[in-house]
Amino acid sequence: MYTVDDRAAGPHDASLDHERLVLEARDVEFDWARLPVHYVPDEPFTTHMLNVLHLLLPAGEEFFVEVFKRALPFIKDDQLRLDVQGFIGQESVHSQAHSGVCERFAAQHLHVTPYTDQVRWMFDKVLGSKPHWSRRRQDRWLLEQVSFISAIEHYTAILGEWILNTPAHDAIGTDPVMLDMLRWHGAEEVEHKAVAFDTMKHLRAGYWRQVRAQLVVSPAMLLLWIRGVRYLYSVDPQLPPGTRPRWRDYVNAARRGLLPGPLRFVRGIADYYRPGFHPSQLGGLGRAVDYLAISPAARSSR
Repeated sequence: MYTVDDRAAGPHDASLDHERLVLEARDVEFDWARLPVHYVPDEPFTTHMLNVLHLLLPAGEEFFVEVFKRALPFIKDDQLRLDVQGFIGQESVHSQAHSGVCERFAAQHLHVTPYTDQVRWMFDKVLGSKPHWSRRRQDRWLLEQVSFISAIEHYTAILGEWILNTPAHDAIGTDPVMLDMLRWHGAEEVEHKAVAFDTMKHLRAGYWRQVRAQLVVSPAMLLLWIRGVRYLYSVDPQLPPGTRPRWRDYVNAARRGLLPGPLRFVRGIADYYRPGFHPSQLGGLGRAVDYLAISPAARSSR
């Protein structure tokens, strides 16, 4: 799609023309009034594993938007600039949608603010912009931020493809509004899965910067998820005091298709480290487009 130098197309660029689409921000709305605490029936572990998304993404996707707005002036390719603008629009809506779920948590006495405040501090203070730095250091940091986002977007694309392809949640009776929200979001993540990566390469990030960013992001994501699930268990008003999540709960849920299994992530991480990797190789775009055509929220936004 895009290369380090947009004047020299890579050998796979022509084959990706069929994946070219216009990224649009769909003005979706979700009614959470009837969302139960455990919206995956009788599955508190699965529910809270999914809930970590709602805790991480409002601040995380606001960070994505802020970084890519600052990256826009450095993008010289017209098509990539359009894709980045579409990416910014989609991520803004994602952040708002997940914030709505957090508001529902508050109404259910599931108090998540202490955890989300820590997440926001991480994105704002640790990974955020450094206005007191010199212009040269700020430009280098911007490339580092884009590289971090590309590594994170690799995970969201894997999760997006998984949620579009698992029938287990339909079979078990997961709340339909939540399932539509997760699949709408997952489909848009698959739609724009290459934008952050292409921006990173367009700004001339090399292979080792790409690898280094993923080496930072992967353990950080794992730790945030573990802490998030443990925290949600500690504040869940419907669980007996002292109930703790267990690794075997994850293995059991993954075996039944309610969560992505560990091998899916191991293979995905290995792909990202492979020289010549491009997110288009993950596939899944056709299913994403098909779901967005039937998603209740996406259809109502039109």
